[in-house]
Amino acid sequence: MASNFTCKACSQVLSKQPTSILRTRRASRKGSGLYRAQTARSLSTTAPSSYHATASLSAAHPASQPISQPAAPSGKHSSTSAQVNAIRENLSNARGSPLRGLAGKLREKAPLMTETYVAYAATQKLIKECTRHADYTIPQALEKNEEIPRDETGAHLGVSESWWFKELDLAPTFINWAHVTFIHMYLMQVRFRMFPKTHAPVWIQHLTNHAFYAAEDRLVVWHKLNANSLHQKYLKDIFAQWRAVLLSYDEGIVKGDAVLATAVWRNLFGGREDIDFEKVAQIVGYMRRELSRLDAASDDEVANGNWKFSAGPAQEANVVKVSSRSMVGEAPRP
Repeated sequence: MASNFTCKACSQVLSKQPTSILRTRRASRKGSGLYRAQTARSLSTTAPSSYHATASLSAAHPASQPISQPAAPSGKHSSTSAQVNAIRENLSNARGSPLRGLAGKLREKAPLMTETYVAYAATQKLIKECTRHADYTIPQALEKNEEIPRDETGAHLGVSESWWFKELDLAPTFINWAHVTFIHMYLMQVRFRMFPKTHAPVWIQHLTNHAFYAAEDRLVVWHKLNANSLHQKYLKDIFAQWRAVLLSYDEGIVKGDAVLATAVWRNLFGGREDIDFEKVAQIVGYMRRELSRLDAASDDEVANGNWKFSAGPAQEANVVKVSSRSMVGEAPRP
């Protein structure tokens, strides 16, 4: 987590108007093939006002609490680590300074000033961990004038060796990638809710923003959707689904595995009847296991951005085959 004190030099840097910094950042990215001035990522930066975070004491029992709109990150990502290190170094040198009391008051009044730098850099790494589980490629997208294959619904089909596609009989499409990513984003967001109430909204916003940056880049790189109108259509659609995911998974975590399994079946499988429900049970076991790991982790272990999810749902295969004691007890006697 960020320090509770801000030195005088850091305060002067952080008090600069973010608009000029953002303007510099955008100008530096105009040369990128993925950036277009007319395709500003407006949806992801306004998204946090549409969902809720919580400040629960346990990752396994979330509750609802509205969050405020924190400031957007400013400055280039490449300089974020240097800024954070400079802040920490200056803070350590200013422990005995008479300005410590003033800096402490400033940090108390504006706690998001330094926190947003730490959260922005860490969540940029964490979202890569969330998206990698259902990663796919579309080789045809790399060839000029090559037609991208589609499924029966018209969605672009990719290629992947991920368990989430191979074992679940899911097509490697953009929407399925998004829903697998949502499961891991949800697990991270539940842990962020355990952060101090002034910190949690910032972390949740940056994680959500980075997820939609990744989604937009995927649409451009692998699906060749360069038009801004198409970007917004897809992003608005998956954001609506993300809000539904938050509500349904929260309900499942609180009410039990049967409700959580129903939420997974409805969101990830679209309510199909021709699925292996043992696989659904494996996903539920996986989610419970990872929530337990996150619950036991310290804030620093999560906030350093290096968190890794353990072995996937396949590890739960033997567990779900064990008969429930309640079901055995209710079985009719011969």
